[in-house]
This record gives sequence, C-alpha cells and structure tokens, in this order.
Amino acid sequence: MAGKVVVINKGAALMADTLVTMLKDAGNEAIKILPHIEEIAAEREDADIYMLFAGDVVYSSPDALVYLKDICFSENKPLLVMGYRKELDDLYQIIPKNMIMKEFVRPADIKSISFTLNMLARTSEANKQEKHIVLVDDDVMFLQAMQSWLAEKYQVTATKSGMQAITFLATHKPDLILLDYEMPITNGPQVLEMIRSEPNSADIPVIFLTGKSDRESVETVLALKPDGYLLKSLPREEILAAIQGFFEKNKWENIYRD
Repeated sequence: MAGKVVVINKGAALMADTLVTMLKDAGNEAIKILPHIEEIAAEREDADIYMLFAGDVVYSSPDALVYLKDICFSENKPLLVMGYRKELDDLYQIIPKNMIMKEFVRPADIKSISFTLNMLARTSEANKQEKHIVLVDDDVMFLQAMQSWLAEKYQVTATKSGMQAITFLATHKPDLILLDYEMPITNGPQVLEMIRSEPNSADIPVIFLTGKSDRESVETVLALKPDGYLLKSLPREEILAAIQGFFEKNKWENIYRD
C-alpha cells in the first residue's frame, strides 16, 4: 500500500468522501477527519500527505490550521488545499502560501486532485526508504535553509529547540541528528547528554552544527565525542557532501542498527 493521505474537511462532504474513495480504489490509505487539533494529532504519526478543503475551516478553526502548519513544517509533509479564491487568500494569512505544495481553485476537477495525491502518495512511500535526519536549531532561517537542502534526498524533521527534539526522539529513531551547538535554555552539549542517556536514542549518530571554526572551539566540540561536526558557514554543496560521506562511511554498521 502507498502512503497515507489525510483529508481535512468540514461541512458538505460529498467531494471529500468521493476523493477518499478514489484514493482507496487506487491502492492508497486515506481517511477523512474534521479540522480539530485532537483529530489531526491522532493521525500525525501515520499521515504522509494532508489535503485540506478550505471553506469554513479558514474562519472557524484557526488553531487547528496553525497546528497543521507546524506539523507540515517540522515534519516536512506536503500540504495541498482546495477552495474558492477568497478562501485560499484568507488561508494564506494563517498558513503561508510558500508552505502549500499545490492549490486547487474551485471549481476543481476531483479526478485531477486524486491523480496528484495518488502520485504524491507513491513518492512518499518511496521516500520512506531514505535516511531520516532530525535537525535541531533555534535559528529558524538556517533551519528552513537546511531543511530545504536536505529534503531533496532525505526524510527531514526540523525541531526548534533541544527539548522539542528530545520529545520527538522519545517515539522516533532517526538515522542522524544534526544538532546546533549553541542554543538558548538547553544548549547542544546538554541535549547530547540527554540523547546519550536514553536507551532509545543512545546509539543515534549526532553531528554538531557550529558557527565557530577557531581551534579552541573545535577542540571543545570534539571533546564531547560527537560523530562529527559541521561548520554552518560551509557552502550548501559541502554540507550535503559531508552528510552523504558520513552515511557512506557508516552504511555497513547501520545495516545492523534496526
């Protein structure tokens, strides 16, 4: 079975029900839910793609939309939307348009929507075979840039603080953690200590991200015995090459980790 599509709809449900049926007939897993935080949360772990029917949701459920936005950003999950032009423009005041993978303006062809979701679901299933990287950095601009670079090849989960990362790691086991060395409240070394102290995460490789390249700073980082470190100032190509090189170097060991 291909990836799971979560259809979010409130009000008239004929089109949403038809879409779910078409997706299932094509071999996908699909479910329709209401725009409630608790319902979105219940499907969060299994959801691969979100399809939002705008309509009244834009005006009656802003908290649920903010929650959905945060999930799609942090877990790099595609969000597609359908609605009238005014509804979509108002929606983009809550969820920025650059976070929407595709919009369908009413009147929209249900077959076109189903085809797009079907293709995404299959791509999502293929992506599950890729390496999963967790990013931990309080610099949102750097986080977004790294997430964009890495998402071309890896599954990426972005977290904005050490404690958010620790919470995520309680129920997930990624292949690599890229951890900012300098963060407020709970810094990189403290997060690394917590990661190493938990049986579920103790053996997950951790590479520090640091903005300092002087010898003393590098020696301080290495003294904590991470699996490596990367300078934030490196060009995109060098960062990607370093991560790819890390996985290539450790691929035989990683076969036996799961």
